[in-house]
Amino acid sequence: MKVLIVLTSHDELGDTGLKTGFWLEELAAPYYRFKEAGAQIVLASPKGGQPPLDPKSNEPGFQTDDTRRFEADPEATKALANTVRLDAVSAGDFDAVFYSGGHGPLWDLAEDTDSARLIESTLRSGKPVGLVCHAPGVLRHTVNEDGTPLVRGKNVTGFANTEEEAVQLTDIVPFLVEDELTKLGGIYSKTDDWQPYVLKDGLLITGQNPASSAPAADALIELVTKGGV
Repeated sequence: MKVLIVLTSHDELGDTGLKTGFWLEELAAPYYRFKEAGAQIVLASPKGGQPPLDPKSNEPGFQTDDTRRFEADPEATKALANTVRLDAVSAGDFDAVFYSGGHGPLWDLAEDTDSARLIESTLRSGKPVGLVCHAPGVLRHTVNEDGTPLVRGKNVTGFANTEEEAVQLTDIVPFLVEDELTKLGGIYSKTDDWQPYVLKDGLLITGQNPASSAPAADALIELVTKGGV
């Protein structure tokens, strides 16, 4: 099994002067789920190289056993420092694709044509795609073969409006994940703020928030291993 994990290259939190990027738990938890399932893992980002880490995600209150393990893991940190460029990857080389969240993806990956093409190609070739927290917003420009929004009529979740309000970034982000998925015709649902919630609709897996990253990875592994991909 070969899994591609896609991360943001964007580090500016709107015009606040603050930094953003990917959320560490949403990389670390899936990374070790995939590794323990025997997967070969490749990390990619739009610009390649070291992606920006959202500094908040590494504050003591947000650290987990997985994040501490990742930061102390030379193999993992080397892979993170040397992500491949997204425009250099091919869907045909992987059995599954997973998108980690953080606020960064709302600015770059959500508008990235290489990202949209990767998601569309992966799903059309019968392979699963997982996206967690803010990463489901990356689906905003993805389409089915008939040109309709990819999420139309699909059960999806992602970072809830109430969660965005709780972190006081509703007026800073370029769009709200919940609103965007709903506008595109997705059947959006959620659970209580900050609790794990994962939906699977065919080959598309979405998770609501950081706590959903490990179970979303588990769902992706199940699709690959039990689906005979």
